[in-house]
Amino acid sequence: MSQDLLFEIDDLHVSIGEKEIVKGVKLAVKAGERHAIMGPNGSGKSTLVNAIMGHPSYTITSGRVLLKGEDITRLETNEKACRGLFLAFQYPVSVPGVTVANFLRSAVKARFGEARPGKGFRQELKKKFEELEIEESFATRYLNDGFSGGEKKRLEILQMAMLEPAVALLDETDSGLDIDALRVVSEGVNRSVGKEVGLLMVTHYQRILNYVKPDFVHVFMDGRIVRSDGFELAHELEARGYDWLEKEALAGKA
Repeated sequence: MSQDLLFEIDDLHVSIGEKEIVKGVKLAVKAGERHAIMGPNGSGKSTLVNAIMGHPSYTITSGRVLLKGEDITRLETNEKACRGLFLAFQYPVSVPGVTVANFLRSAVKARFGEARPGKGFRQELKKKFEELEIEESFATRYLNDGFSGGEKKRLEILQMAMLEPAVALLDETDSGLDIDALRVVSEGVNRSVGKEVGLLMVTHYQRILNYVKPDFVHVFMDGRIVRSDGFELAHELEARGYDWLEKEALAGKA
Protein backbone atom coordinates (compact mmCIF):
# COMPACT_ATOMS: atom_id res chain seq x y z
CA MET A 1 0.00 0.00 0.00
CA SER A 2 1.32 3.44 -0.91
CA GLN A 3 2.16 5.66 2.06
CA ASP A 4 -0.31 8.35 0.98
CA LEU A 5 -3.27 5.96 0.93
CA LEU A 6 -5.59 5.84 3.92
CA PHE A 7 -7.88 2.98 2.90
CA GLU A 8 -7.57 0.29 0.27
CA ILE A 9 -9.82 -2.49 -1.00
CA ASP A 10 -7.55 -4.98 -2.76
CA ASP A 11 -9.17 -7.51 -5.11
CA LEU A 12 -11.99 -8.26 -2.68
CA HIS A 13 -14.33 -11.20 -3.29
CA VAL A 14 -17.43 -11.70 -1.11
CA SER A 15 -19.98 -14.52 -1.04
CA ILE A 16 -23.31 -15.27 0.59
CA GLY A 17 -23.34 -19.01 1.04
CA GLU A 18 -22.16 -20.49 -2.24
CA LYS A 19 -23.04 -17.43 -4.32
CA GLU A 20 -20.36 -14.87 -5.09
CA ILE A 21 -21.72 -11.31 -4.89
CA VAL A 22 -18.60 -9.11 -4.96
CA LYS A 23 -16.23 -10.22 -7.68
CA GLY A 24 -12.83 -8.63 -7.32
CA VAL A 25 -13.15 -4.99 -6.25
CA LYS A 26 -10.14 -2.69 -6.10
CA LEU A 27 -10.50 0.82 -4.68
CA ALA A 28 -8.09 3.22 -2.96
CA VAL A 29 -9.03 6.22 -0.83
CA LYS A 30 -6.64 8.94 0.29
CA ALA A 31 -7.20 11.13 3.34
CA GLY A 32 -9.72 13.84 2.57
CA GLU A 33 -11.12 12.08 -0.51
CA ARG A 34 -14.81 11.44 -1.02
CA HIS A 35 -15.83 8.46 -3.12
CA ALA A 36 -19.36 7.50 -4.18
CA ILE A 37 -20.47 4.05 -5.35
CA MET A 38 -23.59 4.08 -7.51
CA GLY A 39 -25.36 1.29 -9.33
CA PRO A 40 -28.65 -0.53 -9.87
CA ASN A 41 -30.42 -2.60 -7.22
CA GLY A 42 -28.82 -5.96 -6.54
CA SER A 43 -25.42 -5.04 -7.92
CA GLY A 44 -23.61 -5.73 -4.63
CA LYS A 45 -22.97 -2.21 -3.34
CA SER A 46 -24.34 -2.74 0.17
CA THR A 47 -22.81 -6.21 0.34
CA LEU A 48 -19.40 -4.65 -0.25
CA VAL A 49 -19.49 -2.18 2.64
CA ASN A 50 -21.23 -4.57 5.05
CA ALA A 51 -18.68 -7.29 4.33
CA ILE A 52 -15.84 -4.83 4.88
CA MET A 53 -17.26 -3.97 8.30
CA GLY A 54 -17.59 -7.66 9.19
CA HIS A 55 -21.29 -8.45 8.88
CA PRO A 56 -21.67 -12.20 9.69
CA SER A 57 -24.00 -12.85 6.73
CA TYR A 58 -21.17 -12.21 4.28
CA THR A 59 -17.95 -14.14 3.76
CA ILE A 60 -14.81 -12.53 2.36
CA THR A 61 -13.34 -15.38 0.32
CA SER A 62 -10.24 -13.57 -0.95
CA GLY A 63 -8.64 -10.16 -1.13
CA ARG A 64 -7.74 -7.64 1.55
CA VAL A 65 -8.96 -4.46 3.23
CA LEU A 66 -6.25 -2.14 4.54
CA LEU A 67 -6.66 0.82 6.89
CA LYS A 68 -3.62 3.03 7.36
CA GLY A 69 -1.51 0.23 5.93
CA GLU A 70 -2.82 -2.43 8.33
CA ASP A 71 -4.63 -5.47 6.99
CA ILE A 72 -7.94 -5.40 8.87
CA THR A 73 -9.75 -7.95 6.70
CA ARG A 74 -10.09 -10.65 9.36
CA LEU A 75 -10.47 -8.46 12.41
CA GLU A 76 -13.67 -8.55 14.43
CA THR A 77 -16.14 -5.75 13.75
CA ASN A 78 -15.49 -4.02 17.10
CA GLU A 79 -11.74 -4.11 16.41
CA LYS A 80 -12.27 -2.44 13.04
CA ALA A 81 -14.42 0.22 14.67
CA CYS A 82 -11.82 0.92 17.35
CA ARG A 83 -9.22 1.43 14.62
CA GLY A 84 -11.37 4.10 13.02
CA LEU A 85 -13.67 2.38 10.53
CA PHE A 86 -17.31 3.44 10.70
CA LEU A 87 -20.42 2.16 8.93
CA ALA A 88 -23.74 4.03 8.79
CA PHE A 89 -26.41 1.42 8.15
CA GLN A 90 -29.09 1.59 5.49
CA TYR A 91 -31.56 0.19 8.05
CA PRO A 92 -30.38 1.11 11.59
CA VAL A 93 -31.64 -1.36 14.20
CA SER A 94 -33.47 -0.56 17.42
CA VAL A 95 -31.94 -1.46 20.78
CA PRO A 96 -34.66 -1.30 23.46
CA GLY A 97 -33.27 -0.85 26.98
CA VAL A 98 -30.14 1.07 25.94
CA THR A 99 -30.42 4.85 25.91
CA VAL A 100 -28.82 6.95 23.20
CA ALA A 101 -26.56 8.71 25.71
CA ASN A 102 -25.33 5.46 27.32
CA PHE A 103 -24.75 3.87 23.93
CA LEU A 104 -22.70 6.81 22.72
CA ARG A 105 -20.71 7.06 25.95
CA SER A 106 -19.79 3.37 25.70
CA ALA A 107 -18.91 3.67 22.00
CA VAL A 108 -16.71 6.71 22.59
CA LYS A 109 -14.93 4.91 25.46
CA ALA A 110 -14.29 1.86 23.28
CA ARG A 111 -13.05 4.00 20.38
CA PHE A 112 -10.69 6.25 22.32
CA GLY A 113 -9.65 3.97 25.17
CA GLU A 114 -11.16 5.87 28.06
CA ALA A 115 -14.33 7.78 28.78
CA ARG A 116 -14.16 11.49 28.09
CA PRO A 117 -14.86 13.74 31.10
CA GLY A 118 -18.58 13.70 31.91
CA LYS A 119 -19.14 17.42 31.47
CA GLY A 120 -17.17 17.50 28.21
CA PHE A 121 -19.08 14.55 26.82
CA ARG A 122 -22.43 16.12 27.65
CA GLN A 123 -21.44 19.44 26.11
CA GLU A 124 -20.20 17.79 22.94
CA LEU A 125 -23.33 15.64 22.67
CA LYS A 126 -25.53 18.70 23.15
CA LYS A 127 -23.68 20.49 20.36
CA LYS A 128 -24.14 17.56 17.97
CA PHE A 129 -27.84 17.37 18.79
CA GLU A 130 -28.20 21.05 17.90
CA GLU A 131 -26.25 20.72 14.65
CA LEU A 132 -28.37 17.79 13.50
CA GLU A 133 -31.61 19.37 14.74
CA ILE A 134 -32.33 16.51 17.14
CA GLU A 135 -34.21 17.22 20.36
CA GLU A 136 -32.04 16.74 23.46
CA SER A 137 -34.74 14.51 24.93
CA PHE A 138 -33.57 11.82 22.50
CA ALA A 139 -30.51 11.30 24.74
CA THR A 140 -32.69 9.49 27.28
CA ARG A 141 -34.70 7.49 24.75
CA TYR A 142 -33.82 3.93 23.78
CA LEU A 143 -31.59 3.67 20.73
CA ASN A 144 -33.71 3.97 17.55
CA ASP A 145 -36.73 2.61 19.43
CA GLY A 146 -39.79 4.27 17.89
CA PHE A 147 -37.65 6.64 15.82
CA SER A 148 -38.72 7.69 12.35
CA GLY A 149 -36.52 6.85 9.39
CA GLY A 150 -35.14 10.38 9.28
CA GLU A 151 -34.42 10.41 13.02
CA LYS A 152 -32.51 7.15 12.74
CA LYS A 153 -30.37 8.52 9.90
CA ARG A 154 -29.63 11.73 11.81
CA LEU A 155 -28.57 9.64 14.80
CA GLU A 156 -26.25 7.58 12.58
CA ILE A 157 -24.47 10.76 11.52
CA LEU A 158 -24.38 11.95 15.13
CA GLN A 159 -22.61 8.70 16.02
CA MET A 160 -20.12 9.31 13.22
CA ALA A 161 -19.44 12.82 14.49
CA MET A 162 -18.85 11.59 18.05
CA LEU A 163 -16.61 8.69 17.02
CA GLU A 164 -14.41 10.72 14.64
CA PRO A 165 -13.58 7.85 12.25
CA ALA A 166 -10.60 7.67 9.94
CA VAL A 167 -12.82 6.19 7.22
CA ALA A 168 -16.61 6.47 7.04
CA LEU A 169 -18.72 4.05 5.02
CA LEU A 170 -22.26 5.31 4.37
CA ASP A 171 -24.73 2.72 3.10
CA GLU A 172 -27.58 4.56 1.37
CA THR A 173 -27.82 7.12 4.14
CA ASP A 174 -30.10 9.20 1.89
CA SER A 175 -32.79 6.52 1.53
CA GLY A 176 -36.11 7.51 3.09
CA LEU A 177 -35.11 11.11 3.80
CA ASP A 178 -37.27 14.06 2.85
CA ILE A 179 -35.66 17.23 1.48
CA ASP A 180 -35.15 18.91 4.85
CA ALA A 181 -33.74 15.80 6.53
CA LEU A 182 -31.42 15.20 3.57
CA ARG A 183 -30.03 18.71 3.93
CA VAL A 184 -29.44 18.35 7.68
CA VAL A 185 -27.86 14.89 7.35
CA SER A 186 -25.63 16.06 4.49
CA GLU A 187 -24.47 19.06 6.47
CA GLY A 188 -23.60 16.70 9.32
CA VAL A 189 -21.56 14.52 6.97
CA ASN A 190 -19.69 17.53 5.61
CA ARG A 191 -18.84 18.73 9.13
CA SER A 192 -17.54 15.29 10.13
CA VAL A 193 -15.50 14.53 7.02
CA GLY A 194 -12.49 16.82 6.90
CA LYS A 195 -9.04 16.70 5.34
CA GLU A 196 -7.93 13.69 7.39
CA VAL A 197 -11.00 11.48 6.85
CA GLY A 198 -11.83 9.20 3.92
CA LEU A 199 -15.44 8.80 2.82
CA LEU A 200 -17.08 6.02 0.80
CA MET A 201 -20.80 6.57 0.09
CA VAL A 202 -23.18 4.02 -1.40
CA THR A 203 -26.21 5.57 -3.06
CA HIS A 204 -28.74 5.03 -5.84
CA TYR A 205 -29.39 8.65 -6.56
CA GLN A 206 -27.51 11.84 -7.29
CA ARG A 207 -29.43 13.99 -4.82
CA ILE A 208 -27.15 13.47 -1.78
CA LEU A 209 -24.13 14.02 -4.02
CA ASN A 210 -25.34 17.55 -4.68
CA TYR A 211 -24.77 18.21 -0.96
CA VAL A 212 -21.83 15.88 -0.23
CA LYS A 213 -19.88 16.32 -3.44
CA PRO A 214 -17.64 13.34 -4.25
CA ASP A 215 -14.19 13.54 -5.80
CA PHE A 216 -14.77 10.22 -7.54
CA VAL A 217 -17.85 8.28 -8.65
CA HIS A 218 -17.67 4.52 -9.22
CA VAL A 219 -20.40 2.54 -10.98
CA PHE A 220 -21.04 -0.92 -9.55
CA MET A 221 -22.60 -3.68 -11.64
CA ASP A 222 -22.71 -7.42 -11.10
CA GLY A 223 -20.28 -7.23 -8.20
CA ARG A 224 -17.67 -5.14 -9.99
CA ILE A 225 -16.70 -1.53 -10.57
CA VAL A 226 -17.28 -1.01 -14.29
CA ARG A 227 -16.62 2.73 -14.56
CA SER A 228 -14.89 5.38 -12.45
CA ASP A 229 -14.77 9.11 -13.07
CA GLY A 230 -15.31 12.47 -11.43
CA PHE A 231 -18.49 14.08 -10.16
CA GLU A 232 -19.72 14.62 -13.71
CA LEU A 233 -20.35 10.87 -14.01
CA ALA A 234 -23.14 11.19 -11.41
CA HIS A 235 -24.86 13.78 -13.62
CA GLU A 236 -24.55 11.49 -16.62
CA LEU A 237 -26.08 8.59 -14.70
CA GLU A 238 -28.94 10.81 -13.56
CA ALA A 239 -29.63 11.79 -17.16
CA ARG A 240 -29.08 8.43 -18.86
CA GLY A 241 -29.63 5.76 -16.23
CA TYR A 242 -27.56 2.57 -16.12
CA ASP A 243 -28.69 0.74 -19.26
CA TRP A 244 -25.95 2.20 -21.45
CA LEU A 245 -23.25 1.03 -19.05
CA GLU A 246 -24.81 -2.43 -18.84
CA LYS A 247 -24.66 -2.65 -22.63
CA GLU A 248 -21.02 -1.53 -22.61
CA ALA A 249 -20.18 -4.09 -19.96
CA LEU A 250 -21.86 -6.87 -21.95
CA ALA A 251 -20.06 -5.79 -25.09
CA GLY A 252 -16.76 -5.89 -23.24
CA LYS A 253 -17.39 -9.53 -22.24
CA ALA A 254 -18.28 -10.56 -25.79
